[in-house]
Amino acid sequence: MQITYGVNPLIEGLASRPPAFEKVVIARGRGGVELEKILHLAEKAGVPVEFVGREAIEKLAPKSVHQGVLGLGRDYDYATVEQVIANRHEKNSHDLVIMLDGVADPRNLGSVIRTAHCLGANGIVIPENRAASVTASTMKASAGASELLPVARVVNLVRTIAYLKEAGFWIYGADAEAKDDVDSLDYEGNVALVMGSEGRGIRPLVLKSCDFLVSIPMLGRVTSLNISVATGVILFEILRKWRR
Repeated sequence: MQITYGVNPLIEGLASRPPAFEKVVIARGRGGVELEKILHLAEKAGVPVEFVGREAIEKLAPKSVHQGVLGLGRDYDYATVEQVIANRHEKNSHDLVIMLDGVADPRNLGSVIRTAHCLGANGIVIPENRAASVTASTMKASAGASELLPVARVVNLVRTIAYLKEAGFWIYGADAEAKDDVDSLDYEGNVALVMGSEGRGIRPLVLKSCDFLVSIPMLGRVTSLNISVATGVILFEILRKWRR
């Protein structure tokens, strides 16, 4: 059973249809406007609510910033690649898919999901092996966006890239050594943006499969950005070019 914690993820999960939770657990003494909204949504969705001592919350979600509220429910429902492609934002003229290669920290995955949702991406594609999956900490870091943006989990990123190319996508990879700055390309057509792990970047076979490689100009002495920040910088530039 998946345990989701934090106010925003619970609100989004209860508002989704069907609701993401089979039960909501709240620490006794927890109050406020946010709790009232959670209780209202739970009642509307027919999801039972249980009030327990704070120690019970701590046992269910140890070492987490749970804010005194938990949602107990189904494991994360991954989308298909086809469902991600079909989820184009209404304000975008093209499809925009994010592919993550080897992102191991579930919180970083959650931050990228949040960034991608805010900037109008269709969805996220992640590999099944040697990478973070969507967990409770992912949902927390996404601030509820994981309930709004589809995430597909695939066996092989290289084969998925080939599939996307056949579906009319251009593949852009973020690489610190790329000669083209992020603002130097036009990003015409459907775009799949590949982001690698913060430590090793995109793996060689995946990198070789990209049509274009782009880098973010860096002025400081630190040579890399958090993956969510880097994703946001590149997505913003893509959207800026599309909307000129």
